Amino acid sequence: MLNQIPILFALVLGGFLVQTTSAKDVTLPRSHPEAQGVASSAVLSFIEALDQLDAMNSVMILRHGHVIAEGWWEPYGPETRHELFSLSKSFTSTAVGFAVAERHLSIDDEVLSFFPDDAPSQPTNNLKAMRIRDLLTMSAGHQDETSSAADKISPKAFLSQPVPHKPGTHFRYNTPATFMLSAIVQKKTGQTVLDYLQPRLFEPLGIAGPVWNTNWQGISLGGYGLSVRTEDIARFGQLYLQKGKWDGKQLLPAEWVEMATSRQVSNGSNPQSDWEQGYGFQFWRCRHNSYRGDGAFGQYCLVLPEQDAVLAITSGLKDMQGVLNIVWDKLLPALRPTHLLGDAAGREQLKRKLAGLKVKTAEGAATSPIGANVFGRKFSFPTNDQNLESITLTKNSSGDLIATTTVAGRTTAIGLGFEKWLRSRGSLGVYKDALLAGSAAWTSDDTLTLKLCLYETPFYTTWKLRFEGELLFLNAENNVGFGSTKRPQLTGG
Repeated sequence: MLNQIPILFALVLGGFLVQTTSAKDVTLPRSHPEAQGVASSAVLSFIEALDQLDAMNSVMILRHGHVIAEGWWEPYGPETRHELFSLSKSFTSTAVGFAVAERHLSIDDEVLSFFPDDAPSQPTNNLKAMRIRDLLTMSAGHQDETSSAADKISPKAFLSQPVPHKPGTHFRYNTPATFMLSAIVQKKTGQTVLDYLQPRLFEPLGIAGPVWNTNWQGISLGGYGLSVRTEDIARFGQLYLQKGKWDGKQLLPAEWVEMATSRQVSNGSNPQSDWEQGYGFQFWRCRHNSYRGDGAFGQYCLVLPEQDAVLAITSGLKDMQGVLNIVWDKLLPALRPTHLLGDAAGREQLKRKLAGLKVKTAEGAATSPIGANVFGRKFSFPTNDQNLESITLTKNSSGDLIATTTVAGRTTAIGLGFEKWLRSRGSLGVYKDALLAGSAAWTSDDTLTLKLCLYETPFYTTWKLRFEGELLFLNAENNVGFGSTKRPQLTGG
């Protein structure tokens, strides 16, 4: 399957997309920072430090239940969902919490008991001993993971994996273990975790239109695959900060919240690492007595109970610890216990900064002497493992570039702005009918650079198109990925 992914990302996120839409209209209250004990100048310094990373997608800061700052790096916006990757795990844990509260299951139930038809003919003692608790704490007893790809993951595949360690004794981050939690909830309730959470979590919190991909059997992937908006992440964190209470009603038992966010197992001893402070039920313990759910490339729901604060962050970066370091260095010291005097000038500076956030567009010139020779020409490529068949560059009536690509038989016209993002919709890589944004610039007379952003994900790819006579040499590189971010050069003509 990896060989079928064109140009963009060598990862398998696939699965079948499931979406629900009904939810109450819930908007978090807004406030200026000083009213909630935070200086606008400190928030500005924090946002500026994030902006320097050149990898951010969005940020929302809650203090005392109020949004004191929110920003999206264009083309990202408040209305669009964002892939959460492993931050999905914390939502799956929440589904288990509801199922326990409703007495569908117990965390001490044996995993094998739910899947007698998928069990090995002679299960080992360690497999027999594996409990739901062990799945929640990433201590199922595995040394290696089974595949988490949507077309491969299943209860049968999980149960066939060797279990060399006694469950409960060996921490091993394990996405298929979270999938098994999803499968167990579905087995006991008759609903996917997406549907099960709809009336219990999503609707009360106003989380509209969540999307959660499923495996080939129709089971929500659990360990990844959920997409929601930035404010939805913030609401989820606020629910946990409030010990499961929302709008005066106890949605999730406070006892579950306490267990899920407490240190259940050890996962290291480095005092400077936020990945070695202990692990709960699909939540990471952090420094400064905080906890978080997080996902690959920088998707965070960070809860700071002592400071009564929540951060929701989406991004596309390689150094996830770096973002947390900025939180501790820039924002944490600014969270004061009482309100501060107003700072109109500081608030205005912060407002302007937040309004002007933008993912960097392609950098270079707007035109090239060879432009007239390449526009309107169709460059075709021999069969390649990126499945790129052809690309044609044209200009629309506004003078903006359009790249029309055919990949694996699918043709997409992508708008490309100069020093701006143009939004469109189409197929790119493994993403079909996706929200796209593009920019372009000539980095030299013979090289046109395209930057293509899938802005419901952390991913963008940079195409460098070098024209030489009748030939086009295309080099593609992704900002982040689970494997190599560079693709082999393609030659078209």
